[in-house]
Amino acid sequence: MFSSPEFWVLAAFVIFFALLGKKLFGLIGGALDDRAGKIRGQLDEAEKLKRDAEAALAEYRRKQRDGLKEAEAILALGRAAAQTLEAEQKAQIEQRLKRREAQAVDKIAQAEAQAIAEVRNAAVDLALAATRRVLTEKVDAIMAAGLVDASIKELPRHLRA
Repeated sequence: MFSSPEFWVLAAFVIFFALLGKKLFGLIGGALDDRAGKIRGQLDEAEKLKRDAEAALAEYRRKQRDGLKEAEAILALGRAAAQTLEAEQKAQIEQRLKRREAQAVDKIAQAEAQAIAEVRNAAVDLALAATRRVLTEKVDAIMAAGLVDASIKELPRHLRA
């Protein structure tokens, strides 16, 4: 057993690992601990970034909701203004139509009055012409004087009508 080279290789291997094993295990353990620490730090950083991203997303969604509410309020205000303007325009149009209708009624009344006056004037002119013709052809001087006196007396009554 002590004379075989395998024994001495095994003994040297055990002694080598016994002397250097503690240091080697310490270095390997330290390296693994450092690596685990770095990984833990990266996970913490990733968690922090995730929280920041979630907070940013929540802030974005809040701003989006606020923006939508503001847009809806602006639209409602615009609709109300449009309805008010429409009501005012309708009222103005109705007033204009009533005014024009009243003007048309006044013009019609004036035209009727003018037409009636023209008809009366034409009738008076025709009556006067007919009366002149009848008087010149058939009435003598005495009768003409009586008719003139009677016409003058009735003139105020005819002028009022």
